[in-house]
Order: sequence, then C-alpha cells, then structure tokens
Amino acid sequence: MHEYTSTARVWGLTCPGFPEEVSRARRWTRDILRGSPLADDAELIVSELSANAILHTASGTASGSFHLALAVSPQVVALSVTDAGGTGMSPKVEHQDQDAEHGRGLSMVTALAHRIVIHNSQAGHTVTAELFASARPGGRTW
Repeated sequence: MHEYTSTARVWGLTCPGFPEEVSRARRWTRDILRGSPLADDAELIVSELSANAILHTASGTASGSFHLALAVSPQVVALSVTDAGGTGMSPKVEHQDQDAEHGRGLSMVTALAHRIVIHNSQAGHTVTAELFASARPGGRTW
C-alpha cells in the first residue's frame, strides 16, 4: 500500500433540526456500522449528540440543522456531530446527582467512548467521540 493511502472511510449527513431526525441519524449510523461490534455504542452516542444539538443549540430552530460525520478505519470509529451554535454555552460533561432528570447525556457518551473532543467556533460546536476497535473503555477487550 502506498504510504499516503488511507484505509479510513468517511461518511457525512446533514439533517434538519427536527426531533424525528434523531432516529434518522441512529438508523444511518447503524446501517454504516452493520456487523461491527461498535455499532450499538455508536448508535447510542449519535442519538445523544444529535438530540443535544436539537435541544440546546440553534440547530433546533425552524431553519436549523446539524451535521454528522462518521469515519471508520480498522482501528477506530470516530463520530462527530456539529451543531449550529447560537448559545453562549459550550457542551460540557456535567456530573448530576442521581435524582436529576437532565444533564447526563455527555457523561454517558464519555463512559462509552475512549475519547471525546469538543471544538467550539463562531459557527457552532463539534463533539467527536472515538471508539477504538481493540479494546472497550477500561481496557477490556472483546
């Protein structure tokens, strides 16, 4: 193989900011990762990040949208959701008490993913979750 050739494959999807688009994002992720042991975790992560984009940013307005990117290589699956921003707050992991009804989503994503990266810009926020193929969080292998 040539040194500049990549075995990673990348997909992208832009969705209108309607709640029913979260199920479309899940289905899209599940279809791409069919047969992968990472598919269930990836689907759950995409669902949470897409819902957060719609609920907490300008993506959820009548003219809003959010964008998904999915990169797959033999070593890693990277899932990114980019929202439309429009809030003064950046996505962050919050540690809620056990009776809290909201605010646990990014904590759940952090528990499932091996690494989370949050990029903020004037245009919005991108949250990327990486799942490694060789081991689950905590160092367990399949």
